[in-house]
Amino acid sequence: MRYLRVVWRYPAITSTVLVLGSVLLLLALGSPTVGQVIAIGYVAVFVTWTLARMVRDVLRGHVGLDILAVVAMVATLAVGEYIASLIIVLMLSGGEALEDFAGRRARRDLSALLDRSPRIAHVLVAAQLAESDEVTDLPVDEVTVGDVLLIRPAEIVPVDGVLLTESGTFDESSLTGESMPVTREAGGEVLSGAINGSRAVRIRAVRRSADSQYQQIVALVHAAEDSHAPVVRLADRFAVPFTAVSLVLASTAWAISGEATRFAEVLVLATPCPLLIAAPVAFLGGLSRAAKAGVIMKGGAVIEQIARVRAAAFDKTGTLTQGRPELVDIRTANAFAPDELLQLAASAEQYSTHVLAEGIRRAAESRGLELRGATEAREEATNGVVADIDGREVVVGKPAYVAALAPDTVRATLDSSQAAAYVAVDGRFAGVLVLADHPRREAAAVVSWLRAHEVDRIVMLTGDVGTTAQSVGHQVGIAEVHAELLPPEKVALAATLQPRPIMMVGDGVNDAPVLAAADIGVAMGAKGATAAGDAADIVILVDSLEKLVEAVSIGRHTLRVALAAIWIGIGLSVGLMLVAMTGLIPSLVGALVQEAVDLATILYALRALNGPSSPLRTETSDLSGDADPDRARQPGPRASGVT
Repeated sequence: MRYLRVVWRYPAITSTVLVLGSVLLLLALGSPTVGQVIAIGYVAVFVTWTLARMVRDVLRGHVGLDILAVVAMVATLAVGEYIASLIIVLMLSGGEALEDFAGRRARRDLSALLDRSPRIAHVLVAAQLAESDEVTDLPVDEVTVGDVLLIRPAEIVPVDGVLLTESGTFDESSLTGESMPVTREAGGEVLSGAINGSRAVRIRAVRRSADSQYQQIVALVHAAEDSHAPVVRLADRFAVPFTAVSLVLASTAWAISGEATRFAEVLVLATPCPLLIAAPVAFLGGLSRAAKAGVIMKGGAVIEQIARVRAAAFDKTGTLTQGRPELVDIRTANAFAPDELLQLAASAEQYSTHVLAEGIRRAAESRGLELRGATEAREEATNGVVADIDGREVVVGKPAYVAALAPDTVRATLDSSQAAAYVAVDGRFAGVLVLADHPRREAAAVVSWLRAHEVDRIVMLTGDVGTTAQSVGHQVGIAEVHAELLPPEKVALAATLQPRPIMMVGDGVNDAPVLAAADIGVAMGAKGATAAGDAADIVILVDSLEKLVEAVSIGRHTLRVALAAIWIGIGLSVGLMLVAMTGLIPSLVGALVQEAVDLATILYALRALNGPSSPLRTETSDLSGDADPDRARQPGPRASGVT
């Protein structure tokens, strides 16, 4: 059955082998004329089919290398080398099969994500939650938010949820690349796609299947797999010069020798399989390796762009900083009590998506303050949130925004490691919530690595206030800081920054426009359905900047392998053509030798599947001199509003 599947999958190879075998048999039986007629007819059909495909590609604006193969087949037929012509057909069809095989090998890690996508969920009946494990099995698409699910040992979590069991251990390697199991406590988030440990646990669904982390990753993988055109364009840059050189060498050999067979002998060695196959195989290998490392790249063009990156722009909040601000002080005004101020602010921040809002909500919950519902709420991008709470208009946001609504607002004096969320109630200034955020421990090392590896310009683009942004920039090693920016201003700056290409790294919903506008948009730790993850070219599934270094390193390694494989194919082909110009390589032998060149090129391109380990880990000792690790661990400031 396996062989039958191969025959069915590659009909061109099967038919060519049958025709070649028949022709050789006829030659052995003393009927060369019949064999020649069969060979000419078959090759003519193949040439016609190839020409039709070429015309279709030209109409789509794509000029490739098939012209060389067509000329080689016609030339060998013209000089009577019909066996060599059949071998060229076999080489071309076999090259496509080799590409398919190598592509499936390179795509293995991507396909693993798709193959293990959960399809069934064990839903517990409400009356049985406490004392029974009786379940109703439903398709995962039918799970709704709030359903309680049973996850048995070694099963895949079907949807994102909150752990109800006291604790649980999960393997998240397919999501994050982290090989060690992680332990979650009751109330902790469990992501779909994680593999449960040795004990059954219960979770409460917080997202539907389509919105869950794993399904979003699967969608990104599909997008990456479907992006083939940029991969082909890399090889096409060599198409015209390689075709021209090959035809010149073949014509020169014909002119010098006076023998038409010499033209065919040279062109047989100029068939374009190395160029057509090397780049796709290498880029698929790079996509696969990146996915295994917890980095989803949306196509071959992204790999090429990040490999050539010369400038980097970072958002601050949640990107350079940890994005988990902690409340350190409450400063009230106009007779508001501290708990009252915090309760009103946290109630309003329920309607904000920014991580600062999460910090304020966590502080209120830790004090046992009940959050009130709002009759109306809206978020003003980059400025703050406005909500009607118990008939009172509560505004939480940046000082300038709050001051425009409450003229008695007074700016707070803050340490460099602090930031403030200003609060107004019914048009009166109510006070300030002082928070502190910590820069990521790895941020300074990542910035130093990029600067040491041909990224000539590194900037920060943030909506935070200037003093806060400058302080964080100083701690992580970024001197060029653009602060208090609105989203359109971020986009405008990203469009004008030089040198190109520029990489923009962010994590928030309001980073989506600038991520889409940059040459390479990178979303940090995107939770599947975020706008940032949708707009970005690269999604880092692990909440760590170290993976940014790994993404750049993988991109550069992949591009080097692809280009090297192409040049190996060109070099071997040109060298063999020069030898063939002397008449030392007959057409039949040349066709067989070219198959060996194809195989060598593909095997080299598969090197993109492997590469050096994470460069940031191996260079930590070198980076420590450029970035003070103690300074990097100091708390970082945080501005209010949405960054």
